Amino acid sequence: MRLRGWVGRLVLLIGCCSLGFPLGYAEEPITQAQPPLPSVSLTITDHKKQDYLFTVELAKTPREQEIGEMFRKEIPAHHGMLFIWPAAQESAMWMKNTYVPLDIIFIDEQNRIHAIEEHTIPLSEGIISSHGPVRAVLELPAGTTESMGIVVGDHVVSSALPSPVN
Repeated sequence: MRLRGWVGRLVLLIGCCSLGFPLGYAEEPITQAQPPLPSVSLTITDHKKQDYLFTVELAKTPREQEIGEMFRKEIPAHHGMLFIWPAAQESAMWMKNTYVPLDIIFIDEQNRIHAIEEHTIPLSEGIISSHGPVRAVLELPAGTTESMGIVVGDHVVSSALPSPVN
């Protein structure tokens, strides 16, 4: 999964210019899955107070976030990847080089589910929008949210997430 958007391009452009790199500079192309990242527990509590426990990898650096779930052949049940932004922002994701369908969950500043995109299309370069500012994005195997009844408004808890903003 790769983050896309004008903010990312602007940051890259400013970073390249300030570091003295030519504008065409880019990191090595992404051609394989990244090794497993450090993981933490994450719980989603639904409107009926039912808890669903997951183990999620933390994509912390821009490169880890850019690679995300790319080239992975499977994601085990109750596992996923969590992307945390430094501040709430409109998020745009895509499925480029991502072989498995995902449920993408957008998490707001109150650590509640803001939006869900279910059963994303593998290898698609179509933009998947958060439809508003979010603080984090959670990727789970496709069908997870539907099978568990996870919906917009459900609460997300993890030691990795910032404290809710009041």
